[in-house]
Amino acid sequence: MNAPILWIFLPLALGGFLLLFRHERVLTILGGTSALVLSLIAMFLPIDVALGSGVFSFKLAGSLNVLGRSLVLETADGPLLAILYGLAAMWFFGAESLGLARRLIPMGMAILALLVASIAVRPFLFAAVFIEIAVLLSVPMLLPPNQRPGRGIVRYLTFQTLAIPFILFAGWLLAGVETSPGDVALTLQATAMLELGFAFLLAVFPLYAWIPMLTEEAPPYLVGFLLWVLPQTTALFAMGFLDRYPFLRLSTDLMNTLRVAGLLMIVSAGVWAAFQHHLGRLMGYAAVAETGFLLTAIGLGAMSGIQLVFLQMIPRGLGMAVWAMSLSTIQNQVETPRFSRVRGAARVLPIATMGVIFAHLSTAGFPLLAGFPVRLALLESLARESIGLTLWLALGLLGLTVGAVRTLGVTTLSDAETGWSSRETRTQLVLIALGMLALIALGFFPQASQFLLKSLPALFENLGQ
Repeated sequence: MNAPILWIFLPLALGGFLLLFRHERVLTILGGTSALVLSLIAMFLPIDVALGSGVFSFKLAGSLNVLGRSLVLETADGPLLAILYGLAAMWFFGAESLGLARRLIPMGMAILALLVASIAVRPFLFAAVFIEIAVLLSVPMLLPPNQRPGRGIVRYLTFQTLAIPFILFAGWLLAGVETSPGDVALTLQATAMLELGFAFLLAVFPLYAWIPMLTEEAPPYLVGFLLWVLPQTTALFAMGFLDRYPFLRLSTDLMNTLRVAGLLMIVSAGVWAAFQHHLGRLMGYAAVAETGFLLTAIGLGAMSGIQLVFLQMIPRGLGMAVWAMSLSTIQNQVETPRFSRVRGAARVLPIATMGVIFAHLSTAGFPLLAGFPVRLALLESLARESIGLTLWLALGLLGLTVGAVRTLGVTTLSDAETGWSSRETRTQLVLIALGMLALIALGFFPQASQFLLKSLPALFENLGQ
C-alpha cells in the first residue's frame, strides 16, 4: 500500500464516483464516513514504518513517482492528514441538513485531495498547479448551473489565478538563486515575486475584498469550507518555501513584512466587523482575521510561532464549521441575513443564533472558548517582540468582539413580544449543539489536541531554528 494513493488518488477517485449519486443521505454517509476512515487511518497507521513481526509485516510506503514527479508523505504528515480529513468529515456530515451534500461532498473531497497533493509534491513548486486546479473545481461547487457568477466569484477566481504566474516565476528565479546564492538582485526579485503570489493566494490586505462579497453571493456553508481549507493549506505551502531557502527564513525584513501584513488583516477586518450589518460579511471578515493570525504567527519566526500555526488548525476549522452551519440555518429562514431581517432571530432560531455568537466569540479570543488559548499565546509571543504590535492585535480582537456583541443585541431584541420557539431541524440542533460543546471543551482543555499537534513542527526541520 502507498500513502499518496490512499490520501490523494483514492479521495480524488471517490470524489468523481460520488458525482453519480443524487440522494443527499447516501452522499453524506459515503462521503463523511470515507473522510472519517481516512482520518482514523492517518491517526493510527504510521507512514514509512514497518509493522508486524516474523513472516507477517506491513509498511505504508511514503512516496510515489508520477510522470517524473514525486508525491511524498512522511511520518510527520500523519497527524496533519488526520486533522484535515477529520475536519472535512465534520463538514460533510453537516451538509445534508442544509441540502448541500450534492454540491459540497464530491467537489470537497476532490479539493481536499488536491490540496494534500500540494503539500506532498516534489519539487514543491508544482503545488501551485494543484492549488489552482482546486480553485477551479470550487467554482461549480459555489455556482449552481445556469446562474451568472457575481462579482465575488469572479474576483475570487481572478485573484487566485493571478497568484500562480508569480509563484511559478519565483520558482524559476529561485533555481538561479540556488546556483548563484550571492546574487543579491536575483534574491530580491525572487522574494518580491513570492510575496506578490502569496498575497493573492492568501488574500492579504487589501486583496481580500472578494471574501465578504463571496459570503453574500454563495451559500455560507460552501464558502466557509473553502475559507477554512484553502488558506490553511496555502500557509503550509508558504512555510515550505521558508523552510527550504535560508535567505527567506533568515530575512528580518520578510518576517517583519509577514507580521505587519497579518496585523493589517486583523485590524482592518476587526474594524469592518465592528460596523458590519450583514451576518455573511461578518463571517468573511472573521475568516480574513484568521488568515491574519496565521501570517502573524509565521512572522514570529521562532519555533513558538510555528507551533502557533498548528495550534490554530483545529479551533479554526471547528469554529468556521459551527459558524457556517448556524448562519446557513438562519439564512434558510430569512430573505437575507442583514441585521434588519434577522432582528429577533434568536426567538425562533435560538440554537443557530447561539452557534453564530459562540463561533464569533471564539474567533475573537473570548475566554473559555476554543480560540482563547491560541489568541492568548499569540499575544504573549508578540509582546516579546513589540508592545506596539501587541496593542494593534488587541485592537483587532476588540473589533471582532464588538461585532459579536452587536450581533447578539440585534438577534435577541425584537419590537414585538413574540414567544420563543425553535425552527431548526433536529439534525441541525444536534450538530450545532455538539459544535458549541466542542468549542467550549477546547477552551477548557486545549491540551486535549496536543497528541495530534506535538509532532507537526517536525514537518519543517529548519524553520524556527
